[in-house]
Amino acid sequence: MSKIRRLILDVLKPHQPNIVDFASCLADLASDYRIKITVTAVDKMTENILLGIEGSDLQFDNIREEIQKMGASVHSIDEVDVDGMASP
Repeated sequence: MSKIRRLILDVLKPHQPNIVDFASCLADLASDYRIKITVTAVDKMTENILLGIEGSDLQFDNIREEIQKMGASVHSIDEVDVDGMASP
């Protein structure tokens, strides 16, 4: 089974939660998740961000669900790093 090690997501989010709280909520999904957020655009109601997530085995469905709980949406998966498992 392959493992996702890194994701770069284009996300549209409301101004609240702010990016510090947004990142903290995502980091709390697993003990080894590392989060990096870059704000790329801001308007009256929303922010576009590039969300980088690194970890040993990222669970994309859980990440997307947490993003949606905070009122945001994933526009695209811009990068992904996956390690495959060797067959016995």
